[in-house]
Amino acid sequence: MFTKFINGTLALALALLPTLMTAQLKQFTLDDLMWGGSNYWNLQPKNLYTAWWGDNLMQLEVEEVKQLANAKGKLLKSPVVLFTEADVNAALEKYGKVRNLLNANFPVSGETIAEFNTGKFLVRYDWTKKQIVWTLALPAGIPEGGVARASKCVAYLKDWNLFVQKADGTVSQISTDGSREMQYGLSVHRDEFGIHNGLFWSPKGNLLAFYKMDQTMVTDFPLVDNSPRVATLAPEKYPMAGMTSHKVWVGVYNPATDKTIYLQTGDNTDRYFTNVAWSPDEQTVYVIEVPRSQDKSELVAYDATTGARKQVLYTETNDRYVEPMTPIQFLPWDDTKFIYQSRRDGYNHLYLFDTTGKELAQLTKGNFEVIDVLGFNEKAKSIIYKSNEALPIRHNYYSVNVKTLKRTLLDNGKGVHSARLSASGNYLCDTWRAPGVYRQIDLLSTTKPVAITLHQAGTPWEGYNVPEFSCGTIKAADDSTALYYRMVKPVNFDPAKKYPAVVYVYGGPHSQMVQNTYMALLRRWEMYMAQRGYLVYVQDNRGTENRGLAFEQAIHGQCGQAEMADQIEGVKMLMELPYVDKDRIGVHGWSYGGFMTISLITNYPEIFKVAVAGGPVIDWKWYEVMYGERYMDHPERNPEGYAKTSLINKAKDLKGKLLICQGAIDPVVVWEHSLSFIRECIKNNVQVDYFPYPCAEHNVMGKDRVHLHDKISMYFEDYL
Repeated sequence: MFTKFINGTLALALALLPTLMTAQLKQFTLDDLMWGGSNYWNLQPKNLYTAWWGDNLMQLEVEEVKQLANAKGKLLKSPVVLFTEADVNAALEKYGKVRNLLNANFPVSGETIAEFNTGKFLVRYDWTKKQIVWTLALPAGIPEGGVARASKCVAYLKDWNLFVQKADGTVSQISTDGSREMQYGLSVHRDEFGIHNGLFWSPKGNLLAFYKMDQTMVTDFPLVDNSPRVATLAPEKYPMAGMTSHKVWVGVYNPATDKTIYLQTGDNTDRYFTNVAWSPDEQTVYVIEVPRSQDKSELVAYDATTGARKQVLYTETNDRYVEPMTPIQFLPWDDTKFIYQSRRDGYNHLYLFDTTGKELAQLTKGNFEVIDVLGFNEKAKSIIYKSNEALPIRHNYYSVNVKTLKRTLLDNGKGVHSARLSASGNYLCDTWRAPGVYRQIDLLSTTKPVAITLHQAGTPWEGYNVPEFSCGTIKAADDSTALYYRMVKPVNFDPAKKYPAVVYVYGGPHSQMVQNTYMALLRRWEMYMAQRGYLVYVQDNRGTENRGLAFEQAIHGQCGQAEMADQIEGVKMLMELPYVDKDRIGVHGWSYGGFMTISLITNYPEIFKVAVAGGPVIDWKWYEVMYGERYMDHPERNPEGYAKTSLINKAKDLKGKLLICQGAIDPVVVWEHSLSFIRECIKNNVQVDYFPYPCAEHNVMGKDRVHLHDKISMYFEDYL
């Protein structure tokens, strides 16, 4: 059984684009559709670039900055030009120049100051005085999080060592033993647990917390860079599932005393130190700690001066895994209270704690996921957050009052929204998309039901032959869970004809391929294939995100099994459609999707005739420790699961045509995977096609990306 929906309402067909006479319409090329193509940016919906100056909304253009709305949320009758690119560059002189004004920001609410990065300097320009009023020299090698604007300190790396440039221009060297094996100030734990940087300045910029990572014990994977005349080794420290992992410390450097201490975490073997946060008074560092088993997390408070372990404020356990993704966030009006995000009741929700570790309230509750906390409205005592409360495939903004726990929808409840909050929290500049809405930008109040439309983009594809698509739901293989899908029909669709179908699949954690947004997240390659006469089908299975913990954990210990079962339910629905040629069905995916692609064609050779797998995971014992052991457990504890999900043993079952593409310097899914599968195909006298991209990493980018999708398309053209 399957249903179709519009804007989340079931049992309605979704036809977003009008049916047009096609004789005079243009055809898309891959240069039009793929990132890296020469015409890609010309075919994106037009945008309005904005920024907040306190509660005043600014419009950013290449050559000028205008004020759109005042601090009371009222649109100006006519946007006022405040300054131009020529004005800024005339004042810069020795500090370099700006190429455009699209990256301007406004750091001080009550002052007429705009901030720019010239590459070598951060500068602040006063547009009433028409002069530079503040500068900060930027040394080379600044990682993410390296700049403390409040104290004018900058942390940077040189020859793998960590340095801090102080406000007076003096420089202190924090480490002396930095190397590829001993890293400072960089992201750790393979960017898992929401980690994306390794530097954490305190709120006033007086102290710097940083990661130190020892990788000397981690196995080198021998990647080769063949861009020089003589190829060179570019090894990657890659801890595979079941193997020795790196060790991490959290240090705290004090620029005033030029001293460094390390948090007294105890033995750091097989432990993950995640989600580093500061107390507002800069006296305490908070870390969420996870053992290698990933079945427990602890929120731990450390003294920022001595490094002493003060208190475990909160502990959470789960038989399968916990995955803390967000640092604690203090209420701006109360330094003794903070928000903690947890999925302990099955969905990601907000909890209020005090600094003694006492839980005060569960702020959000229900069968939905809090996706992001945007900020606060201090006067209203409310938290502004994004969730999918309305529908699993929608993302909308809400406020929740910390005292009353009243939740209020702030946007229109449609589509998928992405917003920026004004300084006071009174207003949102809300960009949203929905079926039929290419891009709309609204000015919203967080305290009143007020919405002002600032921008509406029309179709970027006027004059092109655009395919029709629909979305809907089917039941998962458990016969109860609803799964969302997207189906793209061939251009000039004729229901009396039979068309080949290609299933595009990802299917892994932290992904949602179908949303209630513009084109339902349709990938441009799907449009290209529809233009070439293919029906394309995309479906989110159990294991993907934003559907709750049970939905995600259905794959635990047996990656690929529930996912395949769910995908096959979608394929069965396809095969029942009178216009689908059930003898011509292919499948394509990348990374986890590459794993799924090979899993499907080898387990269901009677269904899938052609497959293209990119950067595929072949055996989870060759994937990294943090991700692999979270979803598959340790190899010693789950040998049956690893054996069952390995594709090495499935090479002999390959019947159809399979092309594997691989970035030659892929540090995420290393060559061990695809080359081992190729070797097994050779052992079993099974033919398989292989195409490496010599200088590409995991995601093939630039012009290579255009070439890649041409290669994928031609493979289906040749064999499906």
